[in-house]
Amino acid sequence: MTNNANPTVLLVASVGSGASARNVVGGNRLLAQESVRELERLGFEFATVDTSGDVTNLPAWRVAASKAWRFLRVLALAARHIGRCRIVMLLVSPPALPVMGTAFWALCAIARRPLALRVSGGGLADCQAARGPLARAWGAWANRTYMRCRLLYVETQQVHARLQHHANVRWLPNTRNLPVPPRRPEALRRIVFLGRLRRDKGLPEALDACQQLPDTVRLRVYGPVTSSTDLRLFQGHPRASYEGVLKPEDVPGVLAEHDLLLYPSYYHNEGYPGAVLEAFQCGLPVVAHRWGGIGELVEDGKSGLLVARSPTAIRDGIDRLLQDPALYRRLCEGARARGDEFRSHRWYGRMAADFRDLLPPADRDSIHKH
Repeated sequence: MTNNANPTVLLVASVGSGASARNVVGGNRLLAQESVRELERLGFEFATVDTSGDVTNLPAWRVAASKAWRFLRVLALAARHIGRCRIVMLLVSPPALPVMGTAFWALCAIARRPLALRVSGGGLADCQAARGPLARAWGAWANRTYMRCRLLYVETQQVHARLQHHANVRWLPNTRNLPVPPRRPEALRRIVFLGRLRRDKGLPEALDACQQLPDTVRLRVYGPVTSSTDLRLFQGHPRASYEGVLKPEDVPGVLAEHDLLLYPSYYHNEGYPGAVLEAFQCGLPVVAHRWGGIGELVEDGKSGLLVARSPTAIRDGIDRLLQDPALYRRLCEGARARGDEFRSHRWYGRMAADFRDLLPPADRDSIHKH
């Protein structure tokens, strides 16, 4: 935990401090780091409680035990330091929301501190659409507890539409602010896949789709392996190679060396993927499956192509761009314009305005003066 003398915000999120920093950098960690960076720029000071932990390739019982211990530790650290802060901000994914949201709603009620929840991804839409006795009971519990937080930030417009009857709900998409590398698109030759190497990120379909592409086209795959990754898929593949894990600072340069992002994900909590935003800001269009928040983010025919979930449909989308260079160049221009819509500063300005409204007048004035 950081130790600012007079922090405005207590951020509870996967920030990757201490021993857990050895973990692979994921979307929630980048989101937390960006939140701190952007809000500090706007005058807020932070204390942080890190929720991340290393549970890679452990037996199921050890994963459960590790998560339970980490939850108790996080809650204890937050309770210890909450009195020094004015606002508590919890960054959480939908699977952890019932437990973490309830616990921090109760803690903030006791400490009389406003709670801002930021729910990553798009999986909350499925939770809200669920039917049956358990879903109704969960919804009733949520409405009595953490849904009563002062601010609830959701990532996709679909989730926002389902929750818009709650006055505290705000749409705050995933954002990026990558430097724009020099790049002059001419033709499609180099395709990149960027993400965790897991089945529901669409890796098998991507590899199958690229089997029959022309000899001039290559697919390079970057991302961390998981316990279910089968690297034998790359053995003997005529068009694809696995290139390892990228550091965040290396992403713009690698994207600038490619012409297209292939992102056929059907991951259950897919919101606005950071890889897609990064590709857009570097001028790369995207061929993706219409799934979760991807269908909102990728404008079909303007910044990319949305295709069905099959290797054949993916290959047809790539072939369409190979056969129509003018369309490809238009998509490159559209991708860069779309990426600029999700640059960080405009969105965090809105969050900063919300946070100022939660502060006592004296603290609010000091933030404005900054």
